[in-house]
Amino acid sequence: MATPDMDDEALLADLGIEPVSVKANTHTALEERLIAGFEDVLRFVETQGRAPLHGEDRDIFERLYAVRLDRLRAMPEARALLASMDTHGLLNVEAAATVSADELDDESLLADLGLEAQDGTDITRLRHVPTYAERIAAEEIANRTRCEDFDAFKPLFEKVQRDLKSGERRVLKLEERSLDEIRQGTYFIVGGQTAYIAEEKGEFKTGYDRRDMRLRVIYDNGTESELLQRSLQRALHRDKVARLISDPTAGPLFGDAMDAEDIESGTIYVLRSHSEHPFVVEHRELIHKIGVTGSKVETRIAGAKDQSTYLLADVDVVATYKLAHINRTKLENVFHKIFASAQLDLTIEDRFGKPVKPREWFLVPLQAIDEAVNRIRDGSIADYVYEPSKAVFVRR
Repeated sequence: MATPDMDDEALLADLGIEPVSVKANTHTALEERLIAGFEDVLRFVETQGRAPLHGEDRDIFERLYAVRLDRLRAMPEARALLASMDTHGLLNVEAAATVSADELDDESLLADLGLEAQDGTDITRLRHVPTYAERIAAEEIANRTRCEDFDAFKPLFEKVQRDLKSGERRVLKLEERSLDEIRQGTYFIVGGQTAYIAEEKGEFKTGYDRRDMRLRVIYDNGTESELLQRSLQRALHRDKVARLISDPTAGPLFGDAMDAEDIESGTIYVLRSHSEHPFVVEHRELIHKIGVTGSKVETRIAGAKDQSTYLLADVDVVATYKLAHINRTKLENVFHKIFASAQLDLTIEDRFGKPVKPREWFLVPLQAIDEAVNRIRDGSIADYVYEPSKAVFVRR
């Protein structure tokens, strides 16, 4: 039984517990400082999955950790001390010069970056440090100049607005804002203005082996700027309401939600004419009419021989494609744009002897129409153009 005068070791012995000696902290203040600094770097690596990097496009704390890591690599005593903690091999890179421990204090590191720390030792509290986003935004605005040849671009902006009103173009949400979307001929809405990428000035590799290129960007307010592709990518990322304006044929035509002008279900139909016009007779197997209807195709083509739009002749239905949630006008416009280079240039006289040029007839083989429908469905049509001389689709 324990008594009041028993010492701690005796009490532990009665409980069957062997005392463990506690080692005194053998690290000096300098070593503790080196360990704490390296732990900051390790936390960054564990969070980001990579070592901190230099560069003005990096977060200020990543830049600070990158400088700190360089200093630690240059200190043999630091590499020896931290070797057991360096599970990521961060200290294996040898530096050309050595530095002193005094150069590892936070104020020295911040001074290397041209920054000031507030009173105290917490490096996460900075003063007089404009954010990178603020600096880049200011630079982009400052770099804008008057577009001397804006008269050449003004009609393009006006046409884009007409296309948006007609539905031929759509305003699309930017999800990833990838570099592949930022290319010549593309329109964006950024900072409340429509921006047009008028020119690409050659791709190059950055210091971090990342691709980039310089762009000439024209804005609808008559200004322009020359900036890097990645700078525009960051501007789009910062602007949470930035949007991509689709190509004329790239807008979604089929979907789960109904628009006001959509028809609940419809049919794309392909017709072949019985016309006795010499050109039609010679090329009958290649001449097709492409249309869209929300009713039965048979009803639509009834009385074809009395209508100039059907070449005043009966027609055969050679293909149909059932669709849901489509806008008939938009879809017909898409077909007209796809096959514009193969549109039939034919003039006939209507029932009253007046010359008429039907619009929806094309000198296109049936398999090309079938491919166009499939590419419209899967959204890939924007990446292809029809080559009439070979009767095939080729990538843009």
